Amino acid sequence: MKKYVIIALVAIAGLVSANKATAQSKVGHINAQALIESLPETKTAITKLQAYADTLERDGKSLVDEYTKKVSDFEKTASTLSENIRDVKAREIQDAQKRIQDYNQAAEQKIEIRRGELLKPVYDKAKKAIDDVAKEKGYNYVIDNSAGILLVMPTGDDILPLVKTKLGVK
Repeated sequence: MKKYVIIALVAIAGLVSANKATAQSKVGHINAQALIESLPETKTAITKLQAYADTLERDGKSLVDEYTKKVSDFEKTASTLSENIRDVKAREIQDAQKRIQDYNQAAEQKIEIRRGELLKPVYDKAKKAIDDVAKEKGYNYVIDNSAGILLVMPTGDDILPLVKTKLGVK
């Protein structure tokens, strides 16, 4: 019987200490998207990304011009061509259209890869600043509320101004 009383006391002591540890947790929140958008490095990365996308678009324009010319030529001469030649020209137009679609898909993938390359240092910098502020101010948890999907948020401090100050951003 004495053994059960000791086990019960140890269990109760464990629960009490766990409740105290939980009660001492400090929670903060931040709009990480607003932080990222406020960094000057983000603006630079977006400008570089737009220039890259413009280059890819200019390169793809030649495919569109080729396609447009083939369609125009086909429409002008279709009535004078034999059925076999019309079929060949129609397949050429379809091939040109497929090349445009393939190019656009490849360009989108290249842009996404480039976006990741350009913005990774920005995200890393923001993450480090958030971690540093959380550590300095004693936050156990920091919640990103930028997605706006938190239905209920625990009471906590908005650390966005602290992180912006740490990064020297107004």
